[in-house]
Amino acid sequence: MKKYNFLTVILLGITLIGCGDTKKGENSLFTIDDSAFPAHFTQEKAVSIGILNPNSKEIDSIVYFVNDKKVGSIKGAQKFNFALKDQRLGYQYIKATVYFGSDSSDATKRIELVSNIEPKLLKYKVVNTYAHDKKSFTEGFEFYNDTLYESTGQEGASFIKKYDYKTGKIFKQIDLDKQYFGEGITFINGKLFQLTYKNKKGFIYNAKTLKLEKTFDFEKEIEGWGMTNDGKYIYQTDGTEKIWKVDPETQKMVDYINVYSGSSKIKSINELEWINGKIYTNVWFKDAIAVVNPANGAVEGILNLSDLRKSMNDITTDDVLNGIAYNPKTKTIFVTGKNWSKMFEITVSE
Repeated sequence: MKKYNFLTVILLGITLIGCGDTKKGENSLFTIDDSAFPAHFTQEKAVSIGILNPNSKEIDSIVYFVNDKKVGSIKGAQKFNFALKDQRLGYQYIKATVYFGSDSSDATKRIELVSNIEPKLLKYKVVNTYAHDKKSFTEGFEFYNDTLYESTGQEGASFIKKYDYKTGKIFKQIDLDKQYFGEGITFINGKLFQLTYKNKKGFIYNAKTLKLEKTFDFEKEIEGWGMTNDGKYIYQTDGTEKIWKVDPETQKMVDYINVYSGSSKIKSINELEWINGKIYTNVWFKDAIAVVNPANGAVEGILNLSDLRKSMNDITTDDVLNGIAYNPKTKTIFVTGKNWSKMFEITVSE
C-alpha cells in the first residue's frame, strides 16, 4: 500500500472508490470509447477521447465539452486529446456532440480525476494549553484583530462570543434565536459571517459591534458547516467532500472543489481555516486535520492530533475535534473540540 493511502486510512478511515459510469450506453448512435480509460485519471495525464460509430454514420465534425464547457472541436472523427492539469478533482462529465449530415447526437461519459499528491505527515508541538468551556459545542473558531471568536451549535444554545483565551473572560456574546443551530464563522471586509446548520440561512454582523446587519438564504439546498476566507472569497463546507467558493458581496456560490487524498474522496469536511495559502480542515469524527490545496482540492498534508484527545479524561467519543484558529500575530494555531475542556496552541512543521 502506498504511503498516502496509509495516511488516508489513519486520518479518515475510509475506503477507496471506483470511477463508475452512470450514463453508460445511453446513446444508440455514438458512444465515447472508454476501452483504454484507467479506473482513475490524475492531473498530469491527458484523456484521449474517441467515438464509437456502430452505425457507420459519416461524421462531419465533433464538438467536445468537459463539465458543460466547450474545450475543442475537430473535423471528421479522429481522436481528441484534452489535458487534465487545470481541472479540479472529482467527477468530470465529458460530452461529444457529433454532427453528421443535417443532424447531431450527443455521446457522454463520466470519468473521475483523483489526486497524485502524496500527503505529508506533519508534526506539531504544543506551546501552550488553555482552559476551554466544556459547554461550548464548538463550530467556528477564528482570530480577528488578535482576539479570539467562537461560534457554537445546538438549538437553543447557539452563540458567538468574543473572549480572552488566556483567562476565559467574555468581552461580548451574541445569542442566536432558539430555532437556529449555529455553525462556522469568518471575518472579511469588516463583516462577520455565520452559517446555520439546517436552517439554510446565514447572518452578517458588523465586525466591530457584532450588530446583525443582514440575513441571507443559502443559494443551494445544502447544510451549513465550516467557513474561512482568503481575503477575497469565502470558502464554506456542507458536510460532503465539497468546499464552496462564495462571493461575500452577493453570497453567491461561484465555484467549488472536491477534497481528495490520493484516490479517496474525503467526505464530512467541517471547520476551515486559511493558513499561508492552504485550507486547514477538520474532518468530522476524526482526530486529525487535513491540509488542502484550494486550487484543486488535493490533500497535501495530514496533522494527526489524536494525542490531544488522549490528554483529556473528561470527554467522550462524541466530543470531536473541531476548531482551528490561526493567530497571525504569534504565527501559532489554536485547536479545540466540541465540549472539550482544553484548547491547545500549537506550531506545525514537516
